[in-house]
Amino acid sequence: MWFCCPREENLMKIAKFKHPFGVQSTPGVLHEYSLVILEMDLLSGTYLLAVLLACIVFQSGAQEKNYTVREELPENVLIGNLLKDLNLTLDPDVPLSSPLQFKLVYKTGDVPLVRVEENTGEIFTAANRIDREKLCAGIFSENRCFYEVEVAVLPDEVFRLVKIRFLIEDINDNAPLFPSTVINISIPENTAINSRYSVPSAIDPDIGVNGIQHYELLKGQNVFGLDITETPEGDKWPQLIVQQILDREQKDTYVMKIKVEDGGSPPRSSTAILQVTVTDVNDNRPVFKENDIEVSVPENAPVGTSVSQLHATDADLGSNAQIHFYFSNQISSLAKRLFAIDNTTGLITIREPLDREESPVHKLTVLASDGSSTPSRATVTVNVTDINDNVPSIDTRYIINPVNGTVLLSEKAPLNTKIALITVMDKDADQNGKVTCFTDHDVPFRLKPVFDNQFLLETATFLDYEATREYAIKIVASDSGKPPLNQSAMLLIKIKDENDNAPVFTQPIIGLSIPENNAPGTQLTKISATDADSGRNAEISYILGSDAPPIFNLDRRTGILTAVRKLDREKQDRYSFTVLAKDNGMPPLQTNATVTVSVLDQNDNSPAFTHNEYNFYVPENLPMYGTVGLITVTDADAGDNAAVTLSILNGRDNFIIDPLTGVIRPNITFDREQQGSYTFQVKAVDGGRLQRSSTAKVTINVVDVNDNRPVFVIPSSNYSYELVPTSASPGSVVTKVFAVDNDTGMNAELRYSIIGGNSRGLFTIDQLTGNITLKEKVIASDHGLHRLVIKVNDLGQPESLYTIALVHLFVNETVTNSSYVQELVRRNMETPVGQNIGDGEITPQTNDYVKIIIAIIAGTMTVILIKKKKKKKKRSPKSLLLNFVTIEESKPDDPGHEHINGTLDIPVELEEQTMGKYNWATTPTTFKPDSPDLAKHYKSASPQPTFQIKPETPVPPKKHHVIQELPLDNTFVVGCDSLSKCSSSSSDPYSVSECSCQGGFKTPGPIHTRQPSCGLRLEEKDKSFALEENYQEMKPQEEKPYEMGTNNIRA
Repeated sequence: MWFCCPREENLMKIAKFKHPFGVQSTPGVLHEYSLVILEMDLLSGTYLLAVLLACIVFQSGAQEKNYTVREELPENVLIGNLLKDLNLTLDPDVPLSSPLQFKLVYKTGDVPLVRVEENTGEIFTAANRIDREKLCAGIFSENRCFYEVEVAVLPDEVFRLVKIRFLIEDINDNAPLFPSTVINISIPENTAINSRYSVPSAIDPDIGVNGIQHYELLKGQNVFGLDITETPEGDKWPQLIVQQILDREQKDTYVMKIKVEDGGSPPRSSTAILQVTVTDVNDNRPVFKENDIEVSVPENAPVGTSVSQLHATDADLGSNAQIHFYFSNQISSLAKRLFAIDNTTGLITIREPLDREESPVHKLTVLASDGSSTPSRATVTVNVTDINDNVPSIDTRYIINPVNGTVLLSEKAPLNTKIALITVMDKDADQNGKVTCFTDHDVPFRLKPVFDNQFLLETATFLDYEATREYAIKIVASDSGKPPLNQSAMLLIKIKDENDNAPVFTQPIIGLSIPENNAPGTQLTKISATDADSGRNAEISYILGSDAPPIFNLDRRTGILTAVRKLDREKQDRYSFTVLAKDNGMPPLQTNATVTVSVLDQNDNSPAFTHNEYNFYVPENLPMYGTVGLITVTDADAGDNAAVTLSILNGRDNFIIDPLTGVIRPNITFDREQQGSYTFQVKAVDGGRLQRSSTAKVTINVVDVNDNRPVFVIPSSNYSYELVPTSASPGSVVTKVFAVDNDTGMNAELRYSIIGGNSRGLFTIDQLTGNITLKEKVIASDHGLHRLVIKVNDLGQPESLYTIALVHLFVNETVTNSSYVQELVRRNMETPVGQNIGDGEITPQTNDYVKIIIAIIAGTMTVILIKKKKKKKKRSPKSLLLNFVTIEESKPDDPGHEHINGTLDIPVELEEQTMGKYNWATTPTTFKPDSPDLAKHYKSASPQPTFQIKPETPVPPKKHHVIQELPLDNTFVVGCDSLSKCSSSSSDPYSVSECSCQGGFKTPGPIHTRQPSCGLRLEEKDKSFALEENYQEMKPQEEKPYEMGTNNIRA
């Protein structure tokens, strides 16, 4: 723009100023201006002052823009575009600190009626609609209702203040209304035709064409008509015209309707009832001395002050000349409230205090009536004169939005930063309303005038937060009255600190040593940093770096570092991560530091065995102190807490363990047949101050070595025999043998064979089952007693063990004299095993002498037994006498000597339930899936006897016997009538039925007898089992071993 300053030389001085906007010429808008001061002889001071003010306004970048807008428009209706309407174009050579912005400046608390789009400058109607009748109440001119706002164009590089004036156009949004719905008029009966009577006019808040345009009389009955007169101010008053002679005696009342209508589109209207009353004659009405009176009253006039005295006269006499003064109903409600009139004297006085600022002019319509229907009218105009009774007002409209009433301004704000628009006003008039504005002391801010009574508050110098952090600016407004009235307002500005300092840690490297097993949430340390800035720029937030493990937590505000979970040194013994100190500045600045956490060990781990249960397999011939196995144990702790020592619990001193290496050694020799496994607990204890321990189960399984010979169970005695009927067919089973081996696996696999006494090949034996069958048909030469030498051997490695037993087979049709056969068996026992027994040695046809001797002995024994039973108490069915019979005989050198000395040893009694039973149970070795199968070559189901029948005849104390000497049959049979039935009637070759017999030997002493049976009783009511042909597949129940001697049984 062009600006100028007059000088003493009165020469034209022109300077060109380029604005950041490239502004083109537009009518009605301020753009580039050239002010020329011509050389004059006489240049008044007033002219110079006007020119200077114009320069200031032009320099301030102030502009005005007028828009016309209709009232009652809906929201978001486009009114204009400041960017286009002001022809604003940015100069690309002028850099901007921020994007172009249009900011509506209005008073805090006000609700603007328009909205300005900040980015585009478009102006829209707001949610609050514009109501002309409310905004410009009392203004009836079409071109005088304005609404003004200011818009600041930002940033400061292109700043200008635009005053926008909106001319509000009226719309027909109000219908005209009569003061009352019923209007009463009195007309004398002698009224001449064409006489006129005033009718109260209607009121329409709208103006112009939208105001009252037409009145209409409805149902006038041709007696009355209606005419309209227009006042100089443009008001339309209706008048009722009498068109016919009235006669009160004929009709005293007329009721009609009057309609009023405005000129809007569409028009609005209303009606009222007009009631005319015909009265008696009063032919002169009052006459005012002055019909138009104008007076001036100061606004501070006290209540009761006389405003004007009205005078009126009436030519009539008497009561018709009595005048009554009153206000017309057409005056405003405010005038009725402020003024009063004496009905008799016509004196107008002040009823309430006046306020020129509220209404400077009041028009009072006064009617004077003598009782007739036509009162006289006079108008009194009251001008309220101003006095300096109003202090100036200061309206602060912030360009920089305040926070809680305080403007926050950065210390980096550039010069001329616009802060607020200050508007000062005084409701008084003339000199009383002229206001000046200034600050009361020196501050780095200034007030720059833009429009009449409007100033911009802007920065005058650079700001320094460290020097002054806040300013309280006192703005003073003073009018030109005498005396002048002043008003002041405070504007608070706080200088914002800029973030130019990063936080600094007190320690760049933070080392910590923390014991493990801390409680969750334990405070480890407090990290601190400082910031030279202030306020939010000095507020530090502490943050864990991205490399920090989730086990740690850092309080953002206090910097307290905590462990949210227990630290476990065994999982991780050292942590290293970064922490950040970040201020709250914009943009924020930050610094980092390194934190190292060393986790100290605590004894929180018990020693851990590699297995909860250990299974070792050792041969039973392992020597004492040989190595059984190794126990491995670990401890996750460190130092002394991880030093582990081992010991054996409940081991009964059978084993020892190295406390450091965990090597287990036996303190005994093994015998699998005595004990197949050993189980004990191994305890591991660490070296912590509060020691921790753990245990593991150790099972040592003794692997079998072939160190047990087979043992015959059937026959139960070398003195037993079996009858082979001569009618037996070849292939029939005549008897069987059965043996067991206390070893397991292949060491318990048995094979049977006949190694003697079968020279004729009459019998054969099944090597697996032990069944002895008749191989050929019996002939006469085969009759007699056969002694078979049976060998049973196991399949053990490296050396097979065996046992030999004698089986006696008596080939004959029947046994007529069992004593005789038994004697043959006894005598055969004296024959060496290697010698076969021929038929000639013993035949059924023995001499009569022998028969007599045997009969006498048997009879004698029978009598003795019967007497003995009578003397003894009745025994329990379950308790029978078990007799072992031992026959001792002298053996002279002559082998043919036949004399027998028989002695009987009386054995102890045992319950029958404990005898004749054989428990086949044995727990086969079961290897765990994860244990080495050291016995895959064993048959795990091989039966093992739980006891061994010891021979009656003492033998040398050797563990392995070649020939087994079986004891006498536990159920020794003297004689039996049906021996064949006892030996062959059962379908199970291992289950022998009971049979009864009678007989006995003749003895010198008493003999305890019991119910005889033919062999071992292998069936029992409460515990039964079945022997299958393949006994290796049997699974008998386990019982405690029994050892049977000659005269006793040990359980």
